[in-house]
Amino acid sequence: MSGKKYCLQASYLLAVIILAVCIQLLCACGKEETDRAEMICVGVAVYNQSDTFLGEMVSCLKESLHDYEEKGVELTMVLRDAAGSQRKQDEQVKELIDAGCNVLCVNLVDRSTPSDIIDLARENDIPLIFFNREPVAEDIMQWDRIYYVGAPAEQSGIMQGELAAALIQSKPQIDRNKDGKIQYVVLEGEPGHQDAIIRTENAVEALRSSGIELEKLSSGIANWSRAQAENRMLQMISQHQHKIELVLANNDDMALGAIDAYDKLNYTETALPVFFGIDGTDTGMEAVIEKKLSGTVYNDKEGQAEAIARLIAALVLGERMEDIKFENERYIYVPYRKVELGTGDF
Repeated sequence: MSGKKYCLQASYLLAVIILAVCIQLLCACGKEETDRAEMICVGVAVYNQSDTFLGEMVSCLKESLHDYEEKGVELTMVLRDAAGSQRKQDEQVKELIDAGCNVLCVNLVDRSTPSDIIDLARENDIPLIFFNREPVAEDIMQWDRIYYVGAPAEQSGIMQGELAAALIQSKPQIDRNKDGKIQYVVLEGEPGHQDAIIRTENAVEALRSSGIELEKLSSGIANWSRAQAENRMLQMISQHQHKIELVLANNDDMALGAIDAYDKLNYTETALPVFFGIDGTDTGMEAVIEKKLSGTVYNDKEGQAEAIARLIAALVLGERMEDIKFENERYIYVPYRKVELGTGDF
């Protein structure tokens, strides 16, 4: 064999080897990219995990995300609790980003000050899903990778008012002093909180629209807390005694706190007002079934958790974003449902 022919064969063989190596490298890179795309680290930051509804919703989110693990997606969820401090939550979001989370789900402490969190997400190009506590529209529109998942607050207030009106119309004995008016008190969530304001206003308006004449005796801030609601209710009872005929609470925990106050004072059943909550927590639903709570409005935590999980999959894995039904391109609202007295059905 001539030297020239041998060199040509050797060159050809070397080229084949190099080509094969390149193909292997490309395949390895493609597999690495696929693996990377199927690894999701979800950072979840909540305003206060001691909130009953929120704790239940986080559990639902874990279950919904677990469904994707069963599909072969490597998924990690990292949870942080701000315990009511916006400054602490801002720091926790930075920690979640530094820990490698590639999507953020944030339940804001203060819905009016999300700018630091938005800036952190945008600077690191990490999609941001706010949930349960809705920022103002201007903040949602700051960046095209910001979304919100929750429920329409006005609907919960309307439904609560409608439930109360239907019960009052069917049971005239609720008007114990027979003056043709229902004397009521309100237990509110947080001062200035959007959901608290909207729930209260719409519940009262729905009652009036149903033809119920009302007289407001008092209101108290209880910060969504059962214990605080009990204390506020004890104060209102001491002031108004047997005059209170209806208690409207912005959530189930506060409604249950109001019931606790009457239990503590050993009021007889005929001297009790009627109580209405919102959220349909596990304890709230039990109280409706036991006829302690006259009604609640179910805040669909399972539906919201599923919506968040679908959105995460679409954002990180590219799974059928076109199948998600948005309002105004960024919002997913899951409707409330009424829970009837003594049944727990909706």
